[in-house]
Amino acid sequence: MPWFSGPVAGHSAVPSAMAESAGAEPASLLREPFRGNPIDIDVDEDEGYAKLMRLPVSLAGVLLCASLAGAQETSPEDLFNQAHQAQQSGKNELAVQKYKELIQIHPEVVAAHANLGVVLVSLGRYDEAIAEYHVALTEAPSSPPLVLDLALAYYKKGDFAAAASHLAALHKENPSDVRIATLLGKCETQLGLIGQALAVLEPLEKSNGDNLDLEWALGTAMLRAGENLEGVKRIQKVADQAQNAEAYQLAANVYLGLTFFDNARRDAETVLRLNPKSPKAHIVLGMIDDFAGDANAAAEEYQKALEIDPNDMQARVQLATALYAQRKLAAARQEATRVLNAVPDASGALFIVAQVELAEGKLQEAQKDFEKVTQENPDWIQPHVQLSALYYRLKRPADGDKERAIVDRLRDQEQKRREQAHVVSPQVAPQTVSPEIPPQ
Repeated sequence: MPWFSGPVAGHSAVPSAMAESAGAEPASLLREPFRGNPIDIDVDEDEGYAKLMRLPVSLAGVLLCASLAGAQETSPEDLFNQAHQAQQSGKNELAVQKYKELIQIHPEVVAAHANLGVVLVSLGRYDEAIAEYHVALTEAPSSPPLVLDLALAYYKKGDFAAAASHLAALHKENPSDVRIATLLGKCETQLGLIGQALAVLEPLEKSNGDNLDLEWALGTAMLRAGENLEGVKRIQKVADQAQNAEAYQLAANVYLGLTFFDNARRDAETVLRLNPKSPKAHIVLGMIDDFAGDANAAAEEYQKALEIDPNDMQARVQLATALYAQRKLAAARQEATRVLNAVPDASGALFIVAQVELAEGKLQEAQKDFEKVTQENPDWIQPHVQLSALYYRLKRPADGDKERAIVDRLRDQEQKRREQAHVVSPQVAPQTVSPEIPPQ
């Protein structure tokens, strides 16, 4: 067996994704369910070992390698074996060095470029990896494994448009490939092409209902489309089957927005069972208490969140809200000011400051701050309500009537959303409730 095919083709630990293309039983995109953010599909750093040697290597390159093998101080075979061994051992910098040495001698060897691309991706050097894949594709045009690796490099780089263009071509050739479809759907969701993502993902669900990667991609796309009930159903399925804290957290956030408080509490408590150091779960529990009118219990949950992460601005804004509800004005202002010092455009914190100013009789200051909040968040009802009442108090009925009309319009819109998906308005700025879910 020639040196340029032996070490890889004979590799015993074939990555599951590549085993799919070799005819083995398909495996999940997530070998270990949801390492890190479950939204980000995890791709093996060893991507490509099994497939690379199925790529064509020019006969001239083979003959050249064979003729020079004995003349080189370090033979091409030795360089390839050293690079491959370093790659398998996780010695990525050494692997890069050895592959580059081999490429300098024999730039026509596709496997060297492709494997080098794999190693560079694992090092986060995406542009260099992409360049290597393009070189490999000049020798093996339109090779599906190489095109997939190129798309994965773009995906990890965050260039979802470039990744989607390559994945779309692969999907057209093989529309039943769940892995490709899932990645394509994820890219299209990231690009805001929600309708296209759903068109790719939905047809595959019936025959791949146990594929959690597909369920996650479809669920998140549905949430982006405003199909909250259907979306959270799939997120819940992923959470339950994978027992993943981040999936439970997302489900809890969505249920909170849907006012399904029992479901939200159940999932938030499950998050804390799986990860006791999760501040976001305490925030959800605190907001449930807020909605129930128990500001004391809510404040305790927010304090717990801040004990875990003092820099969690969402928890601090919510704590300021609870303190204001307890009429602890000085403490509420202090917490809100701390947020504004860190995030000057945090309109939820500015709203609390304006409320405190109003309670203290500082009407002009309150007016100015309420107006700024409504400018930054024109669809948030509560500041308009407060500003309308303040204008009347300041003997400005025309401005009060204008704000009241805005309130009526927003309430009509909110009622329609409630009828469609049970969405309610939060007690603080919209972006502080569930940052994972885009505005409806």
